[in-house]
Amino acid sequence: MDTIAQMLTIIRNGSSAKLEKVDMPSSKLRENVAKILSDNGFIRSFKVAKDSKQGIMRIYLKYDDAGNPALSALQKLSKPGKRVYVASNEIPTVRSGTGMCVLSTNKGLLTGKEAQKQNVGGELLCTVW
Repeated sequence: MDTIAQMLTIIRNGSSAKLEKVDMPSSKLRENVAKILSDNGFIRSFKVAKDSKQGIMRIYLKYDDAGNPALSALQKLSKPGKRVYVASNEIPTVRSGTGMCVLSTNKGLLTGKEAQKQNVGGELLCTVW
């Protein structure tokens, strides 16, 4: 099972149902994606609670004053059966700059803008807007 796709689906379903928070199993990759989403204002915050297994990550979703979710769409691009790699000059601009893409690079997980600044490419994981 693709853990990032599962994470994005849980967040998408939670925001569609207008939930305050969603829970999912934790992993280092999911924590890094949640940190990027939090730093860029797409989610309020997240916490990781340790348990006897791998831990539980709780993501607090963000809404505007009218009750609309801060996330309009989450889209997984690279899949286990078909990986999508881009060079630093091929990183896509998402929704004319209002969205962002997340890349897995040799310097860790980065947003598209950070990867272009550092002049690195990598695997294109997902887009968010």
